[in-house]
Amino acid sequence: MDVVVEVVRSGLVESEHRGSAVLVDPGGRPLWTIGDPSRVIFPRSANKPFQAVGMVRAGLPLESRLLALAAASHSAEPVHLAGVREILAGVGLDESALQTPASYPLDPHEHAAVIRAGEGRAPIRMDCSGKHAAMLATCVHRGWDVTSYLRADHPLQVQVRETFAELVGEPVVTGVDGCGAPLFSARLTDLARAVARLTSAAAGSAERRVVEAMVAHPELVSGTRRDDLALARAVPGSLVKSGAEGVLVVGLPDGRALGVKVDDGSERALFVVARRALELAGLDDPWLHERPAVLGGGERVGEIRPAF
Repeated sequence: MDVVVEVVRSGLVESEHRGSAVLVDPGGRPLWTIGDPSRVIFPRSANKPFQAVGMVRAGLPLESRLLALAAASHSAEPVHLAGVREILAGVGLDESALQTPASYPLDPHEHAAVIRAGEGRAPIRMDCSGKHAAMLATCVHRGWDVTSYLRADHPLQVQVRETFAELVGEPVVTGVDGCGAPLFSARLTDLARAVARLTSAAAGSAERRVVEAMVAHPELVSGTRRDDLALARAVPGSLVKSGAEGVLVVGLPDGRALGVKVDDGSERALFVVARRALELAGLDDPWLHERPAVLGGGERVGEIRPAF
């Protein structure tokens, strides 16, 4: 695999991160690649836009703001938790119906706030609780059982898998995601193609509804302190979704799409790759030119930089 990021301290390359990236045109044809984007990966939460499309196709009746939470890996800020509760209350449920693992907030500031308040882990604080709330809402809408909604043979998950197979491709491997939901594998190139397909979908379609919700409410898709939101603001009109273990997809306003996978799962390398790839794609914003600092004695003594 290619080295995509170098960590430089006092002029010495201290660490390296390998990975892959691919930029496709609106028709899904690769324009630029590095590494091996044909390798099968687990996209993790980068699959959420497609899961949300499956739910909308099944009749999920959420307004744009709440639909964004259905595709979110949120930071468990108050606005996120309120939205999850609103989704559940809309179908007569509460957070006790969630089958997400009890977790602290993904955002370290919110995590610290929970500790200061003398509270602890909770299912609603897990970053996937918006998706789970939307899954439960879909089940109630369709009259499906809400206690078994994570089973691979549940009608909801069958619908989601069929949607994923149509938009991304038939998964080579089906696993279990960190939140407990079925997890479908994909090749990075196919994932980028599918994002391009989403962003070019017809007005009024389930795909278009999900894209419009995510683009309109990026702070709900991630959080107010996240690189996901910074990228969405640096490239207005873009769809941005990261996933665990170093995965990111970006749907650009002109129909092109980017997929990134950092082999060691490093989050510190992920947006360094994305910034450089978007620079090469011809985009320009001060945020794209930033390089995270490497500190020594509290002072900048190096940087985390792209190696391509």
